[in-house]
Amino acid sequence: MNADRFDAWTESLLERHLRELTLREVGRALKQLTQDYVQQRHRLAGGALEGRGKRAAFALYYGTRHFLLVREVLKRLAPPTGPDLPILDLGCGTGVAGAAWALETGPGARVTGYDTMTWAIDEARRTYRDLGVRGGALKQDIARLRWPDGPLAVMAAFTVNELADTERAKLRQRLLDNAAGGGRTLIVEPLARPITRAWWNDWAGAFTRAGGRADEWHFDLPLPERIHVMGKAAGLNPRELGARTLWLNGTG
Repeated sequence: MNADRFDAWTESLLERHLRELTLREVGRALKQLTQDYVQQRHRLAGGALEGRGKRAAFALYYGTRHFLLVREVLKRLAPPTGPDLPILDLGCGTGVAGAAWALETGPGARVTGYDTMTWAIDEARRTYRDLGVRGGALKQDIARLRWPDGPLAVMAAFTVNELADTERAKLRQRLLDNAAGGGRTLIVEPLARPITRAWWNDWAGAFTRAGGRADEWHFDLPLPERIHVMGKAAGLNPRELGARTLWLNGTG
């Protein structure tokens, strides 16, 4: 990916989200958002992303981090190149994970993001446009999503842990069926084990039995300066990026 395009994307994020907020205000919102996600997860369904401050914090800090994280993971997994499979980004948020996969795949790759939050859909569309990714985003509950026919490249970044047990079980089977037909899947979740304790081992076992792999990743990567400052102000370590992933590259 062209570094200039990444820089232009992050500058556009900063310009839009700091138009009516200060960096300090967004930093305070980031601290509360992080507490909600890690310590008070019952608030996620009710409105952890309500308010301009938290949305700005999510788009600026976590959006940028998640893009860099997914890109680094994909470089090491070395998925096949070429725009041969449509990319579905389930629970796409601001669209960064699907965009990272599309950019690592190569010119012509196309991604469709799905989320239930209108503001996230708007952000995802901007992400695709600003990063030069072919794609679109739709408001859709992924539990009720009718998947396109044929093998797919399915991304689910920080999404599976938020599903109900029955929805999660159905999704796992769909992903395994997709891989059996030649599709691919990348699941990305936090390193914190309490967040995924109820289901991770079962999923990891199913993916590895199907020929996939489960990994833990730790990266030391710089963020743009103002976003780095925002993370430091919230008491975080912006350079440390980590995640657990499940990867399944179907052979058909």
